[in-house]
Amino acid sequence: MRFRHPDGSTVHLAYCTNVHPAETLDGVLAQLRDHCEPVRRRLGRDRLGIGLWLAKDAARALVTDPAALRGLRCELERRGLEVVTLNGFPYEGFGAEEVKYRVYTPDWADPERLEYTAALARVLAGLLPEDVTEGSISTLPLAWRTAYDDERAETARTALRTLAERLDALEELTGRSIRVALEPEPGCVVETTRDAIAPLTAVGHDRIGICVDTCHLATSFEDPGTALDDLAQAGVPVVKSQLSAALHAEQPHLPGVRDALAAFAEPRFLHQTRTATAAGPRGTDDLDEALAGDALPDAGPWRSHFHVPLHAAPAAPLTSTLPVLTSALTRLVGGPHPLTRHLEVETYTWQALPPELRPRGRAQLADGIAAELTLARDLLTDLGLKELP
Repeated sequence: MRFRHPDGSTVHLAYCTNVHPAETLDGVLAQLRDHCEPVRRRLGRDRLGIGLWLAKDAARALVTDPAALRGLRCELERRGLEVVTLNGFPYEGFGAEEVKYRVYTPDWADPERLEYTAALARVLAGLLPEDVTEGSISTLPLAWRTAYDDERAETARTALRTLAERLDALEELTGRSIRVALEPEPGCVVETTRDAIAPLTAVGHDRIGICVDTCHLATSFEDPGTALDDLAQAGVPVVKSQLSAALHAEQPHLPGVRDALAAFAEPRFLHQTRTATAAGPRGTDDLDEALAGDALPDAGPWRSHFHVPLHAAPAAPLTSTLPVLTSALTRLVGGPHPLTRHLEVETYTWQALPPELRPRGRAQLADGIAAELTLARDLLTDLGLKELP
């Protein structure tokens, strides 16, 4: 979906396909048929943006076979879909029964991460619509915090500088400008937007910036205005933003609230949980750890890294951090000029929701994704953006 900002520029809205498990190119093509096109039809749109997730095997197939890349591009056009952004955070296995810590490997100190991301950039340059010259790729925020020392940090910085040089060369070759965005996430080396400033400044290249995920922002109890002001002051570009909402519990000391939270503790994804205290943020790596005894102070609200549907907050006594998303979006695109032009709804946890909230089949999932995009569209038009055909 495309929107005209009051300054005349185009803002793109997509939804991320990491919600649909696929490890191969054939799986990606099936996604377009079974999920993405039905969402577009529900929205009554001739064109729908999708943020593709391409696992390493699918990326390799596309980058080594020009015919396969042309075939994917033709399939996108045939189904009324377009791609200006990729999710390059998960490397493989995102549809596995247990993902947890695996999603953070390989990290930016491992050569596989550089080669994978460079391959994604070449693929994206070949998928961009004819009238679009800028693409974006979100990636993991350097590494999970453990086993990350000064040596690995320098290796990661070198890899990002190498990537920037390759992106420069790619633009010279194709005329397409691809930028990569570190996505701060609780528990990682870069947990907050403030954490991103030093390493991105050290890399020192405007092709490498930040992806502001509003679920992660909220989970870390960051104020959107302060976070975006700090990034602007440091000269760190917001390459893209993922529109998502975290799970919020206002009174986690109450037994009923804990019972409600326990329904969201599940075995597939990591749900880092945080609370704000006078001494600073405190947290656990997963929701079940927070619920075990006194692992996390419960005098104030808890927020958990569980991407809940934007349009459907959990039932009381829980809620979502949609207000944080709304506040961030106002700052991102509500000013005289957009801070980013790539927005991506990213709710990948539909099948991890408590059983009574999960969609039953493809049709209900498509209905839910379309409802999320409708909410995002309404927020954008309320900010003065005009939806384009």
